[in-house]
Amino acid sequence: MAIFDFMDFRREYLVIFLIMVTEVLGFSLILPFLPLYAQDLGASPLVIGLIFTSFSFFQFFSAPIMGRLSDHYGRRPLLIISQLSTFVGFVVLGFANTLVLIFLSRAIDGLFGSNFTIAQAYLSDISSKKDRSKVFGIIGAAFGVGFLIGPGIGGYLAEFSYSLPSFAAAGVSALTIFLTVMFLPETVKRKKEGKIKIKILDFSQFRRFFSNKIISSKLLVFFTFILAHMIFVSMMALYSEKQLGLGPAGIGMVLAYIGLNAIILRGILLPRLIDFCGEKKLQFISVVALIIGLTLTAFVTELWMFIVSITLFSFGAGTSRPILTGEISRQVSEKEQGAILGVSDSLGSFAQILGPLAGGFMINYFVPGSLPLLAAGVMTVGLVIMIRNGRQVKTYKFAS
Repeated sequence: MAIFDFMDFRREYLVIFLIMVTEVLGFSLILPFLPLYAQDLGASPLVIGLIFTSFSFFQFFSAPIMGRLSDHYGRRPLLIISQLSTFVGFVVLGFANTLVLIFLSRAIDGLFGSNFTIAQAYLSDISSKKDRSKVFGIIGAAFGVGFLIGPGIGGYLAEFSYSLPSFAAAGVSALTIFLTVMFLPETVKRKKEGKIKIKILDFSQFRRFFSNKIISSKLLVFFTFILAHMIFVSMMALYSEKQLGLGPAGIGMVLAYIGLNAIILRGILLPRLIDFCGEKKLQFISVVALIIGLTLTAFVTELWMFIVSITLFSFGAGTSRPILTGEISRQVSEKEQGAILGVSDSLGSFAQILGPLAGGFMINYFVPGSLPLLAAGVMTVGLVIMIRNGRQVKTYKFAS
């Protein structure tokens, strides 16, 4: 596979890739029908938005805890626990006949389903710091593959029953558990001495990492990226309908195109682009392309114009996240990988809570073009932070 060309192939890379594909596939299966499912049960648009944000709300608190626990007890057991949580959440959704059960299904998954946090920590364990941004492209490519085929399958199954996509997603999640149990060795030596203290509302990890100027700047850039991305993507269907008159089929084609771009960029081109441009230059180019793409999207009036702007957007989004995540992971020692990635994912979850709310507000009260302009403005703030701190290259290591 091209994604592994830049390094000596290891079975673990392929297993993590397959786990992430099935993980994203399971989630994307429910995207086409969940709003309709909730609507049939009496949910208003605001309640539907809250359903989507409930997962991120719970993961905001759980991601740092799960990451920290994986540093102490090992990646493998925590990854299995998080996947079991996802499996149970999908099963509950399949049997749901009330809005309470729909909320419960998303809460269960969000509370313990920190699969990406632990998978990123696992990849950090088995890769060198030099190749880390390239390695994180595995997750991005997996997202593209899962997102490319998941919504189509979920939409098709939902024509027969809203429960079918949920149970299909549960089956896919069960496959990830099997892959983890059978093919993933542990990478962390379990600590026998001492105890680990975990608090539900423990912001000490945030204070520790944000006390360092270099790390805090990188975390803030990551936050602005996720926030800008969620502002636009969460409401892209409504934007496309209002601005261009696209129906579900057209919107589905655009989403599939974005997924295809993610596969090509992160699975094939990213390692080569990093080798050719260098990470710093590519990160700058990617963020600028993202801002330009969002800005142009505000003024499109034809589908071909939308495809041009969304290509710039998907290029920027597809290359920015693995580079940003790789930069963050390199700022701490190997013992802190789960903790720092848990904090970054928690910030991402917070952005995923704010993004749909901000995007919905813009769509509801302003012209559709204001949506991508707000996202571009947020990302511009991230660009300013990135430029301001671009010359600071010192790596901070916490005392163990």
